[in-house]
Amino acid sequence: MADDKRRILTGEDVQSIPEGGILDITPGTLLTDIAREWVERRKIRIVERAGPGEEAAAVKLAIGSDHGGFELKNSLREYLDTLPASYIDYGTHSKKAVDYPDIAHAVALSVALGHAKQGIIIDGAGIGSAIVANKVPGIRSAACYEEAGAKNAREHNDINVLTLGSTLMLPEKLRPIVRIFMSTEHKEPRHKSRVAKIMAVEKKYYRPV
Repeated sequence: MADDKRRILTGEDVQSIPEGGILDITPGTLLTDIAREWVERRKIRIVERAGPGEEAAAVKLAIGSDHGGFELKNSLREYLDTLPASYIDYGTHSKKAVDYPDIAHAVALSVALGHAKQGIIIDGAGIGSAIVANKVPGIRSAACYEEAGAKNAREHNDINVLTLGSTLMLPEKLRPIVRIFMSTEHKEPRHKSRVAKIMAVEKKYYRPV
């Protein structure tokens, strides 16, 4: 009989997750009845991390914005539809006020879990969302307002989440910045070794929940 290495989550594991939060599980994870009660009660969204050896996500981008970036996100969607590039839109879907950390977390987690290859988040300045995204293990995010910055962030830092500020950049900059983010490669050995050191710092302090 093969070893059953599936993880079991109990109510104690789940009850610390805030209402509307996200529960990251690996394939085959089991939840006890009490854990499921907590999930339903707090409307927690369960997302499954891609298993070892699974193919990269077919969806190119995870995108999202707060209310301040809503109109610019609509412009982003129009541009992506012309490419065409597949994407998942994590909201918001109106100008009603929302908290940018919720949207940024959802987009960053989608990339970290392998559901999307890259992410784009838009808020008023782009700074807050970058900070949130960088709290998610495996994410390297930067706010970019010019093409040169986006090119540098991809070539030197291998960012996988781009953040944009609707109040700090010209709308006409959107398409060239996004195009550079999606197409620029991170391939120079000297830059790769430095990014490896960035990730080593993350691993030093990261502790699984």
